[in-house]
Amino acid sequence: MTAARPRFSVLIPARNEEALLPACLESVRAASRGFEGAVEVVVAVNRSTDRTKEIARAFGAVIVRDESRCMAKIRNAAARASTGEILMTIDADSRMSPGMIAAVDARIRSGRYVGGGVLIRPERMSLGIAASGLVLFMYTFWRRIYAGLFWCRREDFEAVGGFDESLTSAEDIDFAKRLGRFGRRTGRRFGMIWRAHITTSCRKFDRFGDWHLFTQLPAAIRLLGGRSARDADPYYYDVPR
Repeated sequence: MTAARPRFSVLIPARNEEALLPACLESVRAASRGFEGAVEVVVAVNRSTDRTKEIARAFGAVIVRDESRCMAKIRNAAARASTGEILMTIDADSRMSPGMIAAVDARIRSGRYVGGGVLIRPERMSLGIAASGLVLFMYTFWRRIYAGLFWCRREDFEAVGGFDESLTSAEDIDFAKRLGRFGRRTGRRFGMIWRAHITTSCRKFDRFGDWHLFTQLPAAIRLLGGRSARDADPYYYDVPR
């Protein structure tokens, strides 16, 4: 008997994430209650030298390897290995709240949304983190885009071409823009989920400082441009874990 196709595929890129991946996976498991058999998890293991792959396998995740230094390629590799009707992305250092999958399901079923993002909460707070969060919120609200966790139908993901593999950073912002434009052309909104949320680690702030967004503003602007490997490598791809 052929197994039923899952409704949801949760896509997780992971490089040396043995410390944080278990909590991420457990949060997906908790959010999947009530959707038993309808949720698959795909972990894209990237250049890992620790137990990331073993942890993902023990959880029952689909595992795909991608050794590139390009987050867009890694995310797309996970999408290609998935089979669900609805795609959801989350990073390995984040945790989704228990109501996340139900919230996404309700919005997709309404037919009013092409996809969207969710509220992001940092795991700790400081004045620098709060100021950075305010700046990022104002930017994303002004541009009508969101980040942290994306959700959309597979057919819409494919219609916009997935993540742009020519970008070394800001592939999530670029994806949100293109998905939002596609939604407007097809009479649907790119929406925000406010009640359900993700909690994300502050390890970038721990490493670079709580005010690094402001003290290194030129590099941050170049990262938002998506095409500066010189800035992306030390911030994303070469950070020790």
